[in-house]
Amino acid sequence: MKETMTPKERWLAVLRREKPDRVPMDYWSTPEATEKLMRHLGCATVDEMLARLHIDRPLDVGPRYVGPPLEPGCDLYGCRHRDIDYGTGVYSEVVYHPLAQYTSVEEIADNYTWPTADWYDYSIIPEQLEGNEHRPVRGGGSEPFLTYAELRGLEQAYMDLALNPEMVHYCLDKLFDFAYENTRRIYEQIPGQVTFSYVAEDLGSQERLLFSMRHIREFLLPRMKRMMDLVHEGGGYVFTHSDGAIRPVIPDLIAIGVDVLNPIQWRCKGMERQGLKRDFGAQLIFHGGMDNQQTLAFGTVADVQAEVIENLAILGKDGGYILAPCHNIQAISPPENIVAMYETGYHEGWC
Repeated sequence: MKETMTPKERWLAVLRREKPDRVPMDYWSTPEATEKLMRHLGCATVDEMLARLHIDRPLDVGPRYVGPPLEPGCDLYGCRHRDIDYGTGVYSEVVYHPLAQYTSVEEIADNYTWPTADWYDYSIIPEQLEGNEHRPVRGGGSEPFLTYAELRGLEQAYMDLALNPEMVHYCLDKLFDFAYENTRRIYEQIPGQVTFSYVAEDLGSQERLLFSMRHIREFLLPRMKRMMDLVHEGGGYVFTHSDGAIRPVIPDLIAIGVDVLNPIQWRCKGMERQGLKRDFGAQLIFHGGMDNQQTLAFGTVADVQAEVIENLAILGKDGGYILAPCHNIQAISPPENIVAMYETGYHEGWC
């Protein structure tokens, strides 16, 4: 078979419920896993690796930080990070939570400076598209409760939902306002050229929701809808990432405007692929579905090949599927398995 579409055309065909030449394939990975895969393939650059595996990876666009100087190890929110070695790689973890000391909205208002979109230079965004016209574009978006948890500490952030709701509302308004303005300015720089925006929150664990439905509906969904409306007004699609067992909230996500649901951790409770496709396939594009907790990490090449074929048959039936790992591929995953995923997707995914 011969490709007749660019990666951008392929993504757009799926997003528009049109027929692509083949199922698009995306790539999410830790740096260590990417380096390992590049060595295995003998590729000198990431772009060479992506081309070798026929991966349709989107281009990320964004502004340049020009705000107040940041302290070493700190991000623009004042969270201090430290690299933590987990054996096969390193993750940057937050070790200082700048809002943990406060007990009221008034204290935060008096003592904390919130980031603003004015701290960024957006004029560089158009040039990021140069030479990448063939790729889908991801720009803007939001994931504020994750940031709130880093500002307050994870345990305290969840406790705040019940004990300090006024603080959660205040801080999420600040965080969503920043994300909204950031996204608006990105769309303003390249009107009509952003394919999708990432409007996310991790709502599920392996077994159940991390929040009550009442709290999701009170604190998150109305603010997420405002973001989604902005994306749709700018001509983009809404890509929502939420790990875990999130089936109970999927109808609510559809109601507020989600177009693409990621990552489809189908081994989690209630996330069986057949049921998701049956009940929501007419309303959602599915992105992900390749299990990297078990199949990619510990399965055989044959296991990986079988799962790709299952995903294409189930999630890809009548369209509406983008093949990808169900989160960042970890360095423990054998490169042979990763190659098998993309080679099988390429050979079996023609429409």
